[in-house]
Amino acid sequence: AFYCFLSFFGLTSTSITRTTRTTMVMMLSRQVTLLAIVLLSLFVCNTHAFGVTVPSTTTTRSSSSALHLFGGLKGAFANENMGKKENAGLKNGPKFNNQVTINKKAIKAVAGQRVSQVAKAARVKISYSCNKGDCGTCEVFMNGRIVKACQAKIPAGKCDIQVY
Repeated sequence: AFYCFLSFFGLTSTSITRTTRTTMVMMLSRQVTLLAIVLLSLFVCNTHAFGVTVPSTTTTRSSSSALHLFGGLKGAFANENMGKKENAGLKNGPKFNNQVTINKKAIKAVAGQRVSQVAKAARVKISYSCNKGDCGTCEVFMNGRIVKACQAKIPAGKCDIQVY
């Protein structure tokens, strides 16, 4: 049959050599084998793997986005009860301190916030060098004591900050 195929295209024994004919036979047999494998996989495999299936109107089927690749894992976490889901944000919101003043200017701040952040939000200039509390460049008076603005935090009560 292959020789009929070759003669149909004018590739007779006089126009091609024996090694070329053998090479062509091998290439064609590889292609036929590959085609057979693809066709066999199409017929043997489930049709869900190769396309979209339309659900029949006679049976009711729930729509799902599950892949159904690992059917054994379908109920793997069914027995886990984590309780009611809570809001991942802050509980009861941040604790604001309305008793904060910087250079006699009233400022709204959050208790526990760093003095450097509050001063920056209030547009008060404080010099910084290391931002670790080592150098002392950012020292300010807070409630009558010298503190480092990069390390000190706003207390929950009254807070008077003086920048010098």
